[in-house]
Amino acid sequence: MPLVSVAMVERDDECLALGSAVREAWAGSGSVVLVHGEAGIGKSSLVRTIPDLLPSRGRLLVGYCDDLATPRVFGPLRDLAGRVGAPLTRALRRGDRDEVLQALRDEFGWASNPTVLVIEDAHWADEGTLDALRYLVRRIAGLPLALVLTYRDVEVETGHPLRHVLGLAAGQERTRRLHLAPLSREAVRALGARARWSRTDADEVFAVTAGNPYFVTEILAAGDVSAVPVTIADSVRARTARLGPAALDVVEQLAVVPAAVPLPLLETLAPAGLPLLEGAERRGLLTVTPSHVTFRHELTRRAVVDSMPATRRVVANRVVLAALLAQPEVEVSRVVHHAVQAGDTDTIVHYGQIAAREAVAAGAHREAAAHLRLVLTQPRQWDAGTEADLWEALAVEDYVIGAAIDETLAAIRRALALRRGADPRSRGQTLRWLSRLCWWAGDPDGANAAADEAIAVLGPAGDDDLLAMAFSNRAQLQTLAGRDADAISAAGRAIALGRDNPAVLSHALNSLANTLFRMEHPDAFARMRESLRVALDADEPENACRAYLNLIEHEVVQLRLDDARAHAAEAIGYAERVEFTTYLWSLRAALAKVHLAAGDLALVEPEAASESHGWPISRCNALIVIGRARARRGDAGAVDLLREARDIALRMRESQWIAPATTALAEALALDGDPTSVEAEMVEAYEQARQFGVLARQAELVYWLRRYGRPVRHHGLRHPYALLADGRWREAADVWHAAGFRYEYALALSESPDPADHLVALSTLDAIGAAPLARQIRARLKTLGVSRIPRGPAPRTRRNPAGLTGRQTQVMRLLIEGLTNAEIADALVLSIRTVDSHVAAVLGKLGSRTRRDVAARAADLGLTPGP
Repeated sequence: MPLVSVAMVERDDECLALGSAVREAWAGSGSVVLVHGEAGIGKSSLVRTIPDLLPSRGRLLVGYCDDLATPRVFGPLRDLAGRVGAPLTRALRRGDRDEVLQALRDEFGWASNPTVLVIEDAHWADEGTLDALRYLVRRIAGLPLALVLTYRDVEVETGHPLRHVLGLAAGQERTRRLHLAPLSREAVRALGARARWSRTDADEVFAVTAGNPYFVTEILAAGDVSAVPVTIADSVRARTARLGPAALDVVEQLAVVPAAVPLPLLETLAPAGLPLLEGAERRGLLTVTPSHVTFRHELTRRAVVDSMPATRRVVANRVVLAALLAQPEVEVSRVVHHAVQAGDTDTIVHYGQIAAREAVAAGAHREAAAHLRLVLTQPRQWDAGTEADLWEALAVEDYVIGAAIDETLAAIRRALALRRGADPRSRGQTLRWLSRLCWWAGDPDGANAAADEAIAVLGPAGDDDLLAMAFSNRAQLQTLAGRDADAISAAGRAIALGRDNPAVLSHALNSLANTLFRMEHPDAFARMRESLRVALDADEPENACRAYLNLIEHEVVQLRLDDARAHAAEAIGYAERVEFTTYLWSLRAALAKVHLAAGDLALVEPEAASESHGWPISRCNALIVIGRARARRGDAGAVDLLREARDIALRMRESQWIAPATTALAEALALDGDPTSVEAEMVEAYEQARQFGVLARQAELVYWLRRYGRPVRHHGLRHPYALLADGRWREAADVWHAAGFRYEYALALSESPDPADHLVALSTLDAIGAAPLARQIRARLKTLGVSRIPRGPAPRTRRNPAGLTGRQTQVMRLLIEGLTNAEIADALVLSIRTVDSHVAAVLGKLGSRTRRDVAARAADLGLTPGP
């Protein structure tokens, strides 16, 4: 029987779902279809049914992601060239990400031209393509587009870049997740009967293949049940062995190309190749179209490659490399891939650097770092300047993507060592980068020493822009350390020298604004917004992300939650688009602080979890907000996390970390009932905050010092924590209530002498899941003789090891089954928004970083789904 029909057995539901998605696109309501499963499960076969579903005026576009050593930038979208409009084709050739995104919107926005866009093997997608997918998924509801993504589950592990796209898709109303299951034993038996096999033979096929349609297809193609292959390689060898030597040579030549081979390239690789491919096509090895040749399945291609002698593979890759270099337009990622396989060092070095530059221009920073590492590992004698440039470029890309801090520092220090005796401008710039990276690594001494040396080196160098940035870097370190006068002076010098340089101006304005915030100057927000505007206008991602981050942080501190929430959403979208992972982590942690301030405790940890695995500064930041949320919820591990955060903060010697880590630890200990005292640490943190910290942090320390029996004079601090410390709980409660700080509002009411206020606080705390403080208030109400005290969460919730409500338990079980939020909403007859909240609560209560972790965590807690 035909190979496709075997793979399509038991796929009626999936075909119906695809058809429904196509109809929605034709009605102008976009949809996403996620087709996933193991290799060979029939994903591509399902896609091949789409033409039968298309109305006459529709179009089908298919792009393929390739298993290259470093993926092609916008690889699958480049496959669409010639089948899409000229603007998108031009944008893809130029590789400009913003131009490509706009062209995609224009291309797929025509109501009169609905489209099915299929991206095959999305687990191999490059960062540029992932950006495009995120862009389309966010806007899918308003596009006449059915976006179909196929991918392998096993490839998309925790931290895989595709997971964020899948998360965005899960939040869309019209997303369908089609998990392709293996064929059942009954289906394999039916196929075996059709092929005139005995039931015993069919059962043997099922045992060997576990129902994988591709493996079953291979056995059917071999036609000999007695020679059932143990592996797919055996099956492929059995079929290639039937080819003549000339045909086998062509098949092997094609096999080293991990992508579709256009016919013109085929004619170059094997001038007499096409007529020789008929046998391979008939045997199901290849698919031949008027435009290109591909292996019917990636596993087949790999099996052919694995069966080739190493010398044959090298020679075949050299043939492909020569053909690619002879083309008018060189796709550098393909060239680099084949150069690696061919062992061509010179080509790797030359085109690897070009590929890295192209990747940076397209915002594909992971690919850029991979290319740079590849180039630097080649056995080559470099001149010191060139090698230093490469190491510095690698350090910068590692900084952007949040690579291991030790590797990043090693790269920048290698660059600096190579610049001894070099042009002072290049050495000064490298020193400035070393200073920045040392700060992120939690090494203030290294950061300050490199900053001072950078200024000393660049002072006489005659480059005002570089010297200005060095001064701005010093201003940044000084403002972070709370040294206002020094920071203002250094920022002023930077602005004077580099006013015409947007990068310098944005950077210096940011540091100046941070200092003005601490001084409570009325111009602080205006300067920070100006820093952001300058960076966005000049397309300066690092400075824009930094301005966003500091703007959000100060808005939270100044109780402006609505502004902070709006800027956080805007900033996270921007950081995702420019692929600045280090700042993306920080911005998500900033959003977690907004959730914490608003009392949305279940939403905190999922947002901050990524940063908790980052560099020391990132980890400190995340541990503070996660630890505080856990303490307020009564979750385990809060105190340990906060002690670690305070240890990191002390090494940084900056009040911006020490003060919040100390107050969070004090609060956690108070809620935990731990008699361990942190009074001395709070006194020390308060004295430092008085000199170098913002007033809000001083006020919070004043409150907790009073709670621990160590009252201090706060010199008229204007903040609700200071009001609370003075016993003015009603005023503090009113301020926090107006600002939307639910937990702090309840905390202030808990200081009232009136039981009625305690009951209001209790209601608020129960609503947000803040059990420890609620327990303390219930105990206090009992001592006051209040007879009718609300019992709090239902007994079922209290008995649940994770504190899940009945509804959250239902949601958890459906998550484990792999349902999307939309599917859960349908199953439970709830709104998508309600399900979003339940999912966030489940993740938070289980301590799961991803939906995929839920099953394992539930099993650990004995919450595995029942019947």
